[in-house]
Amino acid sequence: MTTFSKCCRYLAGLLWGAVFTLQGAVAQTPAPSPAQAKSKPAAAKSTKQAVKKASESEPPLDSHELSIAQRVHIGQLPCELGASVNMSADAAAPGYFNLQGKGYKYRMRPVATSTGAIRLEDAKAGAVWLQLSNKSMLMDQINGRRLADECAHPDQVAVANDMKINPPPALIDTSMPVRR
Repeated sequence: MTTFSKCCRYLAGLLWGAVFTLQGAVAQTPAPSPAQAKSKPAAAKSTKQAVKKASESEPPLDSHELSIAQRVHIGQLPCELGASVNMSADAAAPGYFNLQGKGYKYRMRPVATSTGAIRLEDAKAGAVWLQLSNKSMLMDQINGRRLADECAHPDQVAVANDMKINPPPALIDTSMPVRR
């Protein structure tokens, strides 16, 4: 196993622990009411107009943010409980992404992290997309809940399967005796 692989597995283990910590603090989103379901065509038009206006007024990204954007998985990503999200890159604004799922649409931009996880944010809406090596998730920071979890690109599925076969080392190894 290469040093890079060991490092990735170690970081994945650290982030995995953080995910479990957050998991207890967030809830699932409620189903939309019938009145909300009827108003979707009008909302779709206003969302398209808002995205178009946002792309015209957004500042360009720096080189570090653009390098983060190059590692974002795009496409239709299946998530847990039969949900899915569609992540698409904006050709008109390099480094920006449109994330759409059932009942939401966000305009995401990359944000640097100290952990190496890929983080995209829609600061106005309070949405955060976290892309780890083995899965991705969408968080609503304003309401404190997870909108989508266990979303996985085929590359992430391969890493998750590898983690099941070769689990990362424990953060606290209890098998070693304590020296006194």
